[in-house]
Amino acid sequence: MTKKLFIQAITRFLAGLAAVGMLLFIAAGTLHYPQGWLLVVILFVPMFIAGFVMMAKNPELLQKRLNVKEKESEQREVIVSSGIMFLAAFLFAGLSFRFGWLMLPFPVSIVAAVLFLVAYALYAEVLRENTYLSRTVEVQEGQRVIDTGLYGLVRHPMYMATVLLFLSMPLVLGSVISFVIMLCYIPIIVKRIKNEERVLEEGLPGYKEYKKKVKYRLIPFIW
Repeated sequence: MTKKLFIQAITRFLAGLAAVGMLLFIAAGTLHYPQGWLLVVILFVPMFIAGFVMMAKNPELLQKRLNVKEKESEQREVIVSSGIMFLAAFLFAGLSFRFGWLMLPFPVSIVAAVLFLVAYALYAEVLRENTYLSRTVEVQEGQRVIDTGLYGLVRHPMYMATVLLFLSMPLVLGSVISFVIMLCYIPIIVKRIKNEERVLEEGLPGYKEYKKKVKYRLIPFIW
């Protein structure tokens, strides 16, 4: 089981690395794309380390994170929309570098990289707090409501972290056009959250009470 999980995880990792690399550098027309290399490093090095940590300490959580087979039709639409968004964002980042379309100065990329790593740390903390987190919307056997730590601030801290991650990515790449494209993630994640909360209300005991206790879904004091 562990060997199978390792092969599945490393295959998914290498496929993601190859896909992002090809989209960025082929579109850029060169390997000399400093912002592209910066994103590759800060995205995939922590991902590689986190994968090994989960493999050693919580393989069940890693298996859940690798599962992308959604049962909810609305969530399948969310996955397709997100895929198209990422494809367009990375493609236009490379093209922007090649043709000089609305490129940001490199210091902006450095600041965005720091923000990205902070968001990555928040994401890791959420995984530590909630071992029920899968990539699909479902209620798992034995699942209980988590209301401590970041879950005491917002009901969906993982999505809060992903918003920061995804909006900082195009800034790391230095592309204004890609940043505009990535703004599409906001309505996409709002749709996912609304559907997910409906599923949790129906199947997770105590979730309705938790909603009354923690009023904000994604951003403290805003929404």
